[in-house]
Amino acid sequence: MGCELGADTGEKPMNKLWITLTYAVFTVLLIIPLGKMTIAAFSGGLGELGSALSRPEALHAFMMTALVVVTVTLLNTLLGMMTAVYLVRGTWMSRGIRRLLNSIVDLPYAVSPVIGGLMIVLLLGPGSAAGTFFDSVGFKIVYAFPGMVIATLFVTFPFVARELIPLMEDQGQQEEEAAITLGAKGWTVFTRVTLPNIRWGLIYGIILCNARAMGEFGAVSVVSGHIRGETNTLPLHVEILYNEYQFSASFAVASLLLLLALATLLIKSFYARKNAH
Repeated sequence: MGCELGADTGEKPMNKLWITLTYAVFTVLLIIPLGKMTIAAFSGGLGELGSALSRPEALHAFMMTALVVVTVTLLNTLLGMMTAVYLVRGTWMSRGIRRLLNSIVDLPYAVSPVIGGLMIVLLLGPGSAAGTFFDSVGFKIVYAFPGMVIATLFVTFPFVARELIPLMEDQGQQEEEAAITLGAKGWTVFTRVTLPNIRWGLIYGIILCNARAMGEFGAVSVVSGHIRGETNTLPLHVEILYNEYQFSASFAVASLLLLLALATLLIKSFYARKNAH
């Protein structure tokens, strides 16, 4: 009894120490930099902040970011659901094929976004066979909006699928089999049984995909060409302003990205509480 009490007494100071260290690291690596960035964004006053955000280049970067995020989120929602359904419910697949596809889903986690963007340039760029064909028909992929979408799609592909696959594996397919037995067709089973059961995982995946697409830099930087007023997103615009020593303007645009990230976090927290309830 005394030994157990002594062990508990010894563990509590250690737990407090680890919690304190965690908060300290969190503060140094996240809170302080974000605080300094916010202060720098407002250092020139609200007028300079508004001017930096209302420039044509900034407005175009915001519009381009919104278009890429919306397009990629919609495509990844569809592809993620299809991938999860085929990997979990695809009884026609052998175990080896399923493992191979599972590995392919995780490929963007292992490959650097810059390498992913470079692969897209090599496959679809001006010097490639596919790029030459698309250029001949007047459809530009690399250094244009389609290439930015493809690059962001590659980076964010696993998020929706990785939320749905373990959820669908845990749920099993008894309810779907019962619906089929009662005469329901494939689309009816998916919309009335499968989709309601996976809706929370799907929402989490969409939110994570949206957040990752909004802040993507590496892959988009390679395929966009950094053409100001044409292919710049908000992260790329921040880099250009910073490299031109327009620090106040770059921090102002970065603060806009911070607000969008906080909004995404609040939405995720809201749905997490709703799901728990």
